Amino acid sequence: MTKRNNHALKWLPLAALLGFAASAALNAPAALAMGTESPGANPAPKADAKPAQAKPKKADENKGAKTKKEDKKDEKKSESDFLDGYRAARALIVDRHYQEGIAAMHALGRDNHPDVANYIGYANRKLGNYDDSKYWYEKALAAAPDHARTWSYYGMWHAEQGNRLKAEDFLAKVKLICGSADCREYRELREVIDGTASY
Repeated sequence: MTKRNNHALKWLPLAALLGFAASAALNAPAALAMGTESPGANPAPKADAKPAQAKPKKADENKGAKTKKEDKKDEKKSESDFLDGYRAARALIVDRHYQEGIAAMHALGRDNHPDVANYIGYANRKLGNYDDSKYWYEKALAAAPDHARTWSYYGMWHAEQGNRLKAEDFLAKVKLICGSADCREYRELREVIDGTASY
């Protein structure tokens, strides 16, 4: 096999997964409530992140160490890998493969990321695991207190529990974060509270 064919084959699984995700988004009503494919711009640190270490003091200790340029390249690749994995995990959840989606989100190693925690909460809610769902929604909000998508989903959680007043409180919070009642998160929670939709 030539290098060119080998390179093309390397991307085939990703292309298939993206096609799968696009199909899921078109065919699943739940996809409308799923937010964006890309997590927020300010992700939480990796769950296994370690504090930065001091630079070596001697020049000979620095031999073999990565240059700043190489470090940035590795960070970009790591972030790219995270985004690809996040999109794949989200696609599973959008297509109602909740258990697999939860496992894929955990496999990212970024449970403290608000978008990751939010989708783990969403998938657990869809499975009827309300205690687990609550835990993950609260984890997402601890990481990003103004995460409108999580406030909306957590409001849906309260509505499903029969706590309309709490859901209305969360609706007001979403409106405050969005700046109006025109944002998607507000409209979807309003529909759930009113009983005209389910996400």
